[in-house]
Amino acid sequence: MLNSTDLLKTIKKAAVEAVDASNPASLMYGTVQSVSPLTIYVDQKLILPESFIIVPEHLTDYETEITFDNPDIKQIYTTWNMGETQESSQSKLSFKQPAVKHKITVYNALKQGDKVLLLRQQGGQRFLVVDRVVV
Repeated sequence: MLNSTDLLKTIKKAAVEAVDASNPASLMYGTVQSVSPLTIYVDQKLILPESFIIVPEHLTDYETEITFDNPDIKQIYTTWNMGETQESSQSKLSFKQPAVKHKITVYNALKQGDKVLLLRQQGGQRFLVVDRVVV
């Protein structure tokens, strides 16, 4: 049987859950405190360990593919001089091949001191690093 103290605790818990349900996520700001292991300082009461942090690919060092004109193909510049006429112009001839895919590495990992925008999951156990912020 519930006594008045237990009933009051249950009501308080229900009220907190109702507030959390109306606010499923919250935005916070933090600063990368260390990168290995990753920790983010939010305030004196909250320093996030790596196990609580979700980092999207664009905030890591990652490989991707790009295409561009083959760098071995040179553009040729020549001047056509038509002495008999008054026209003298510079023409550009360009030889192109189909685009070739190239792998590159993008170095965009979080660094110590980076300011970040965090999205807290309801319940407060997981935090998504949305992006770096400019201060």
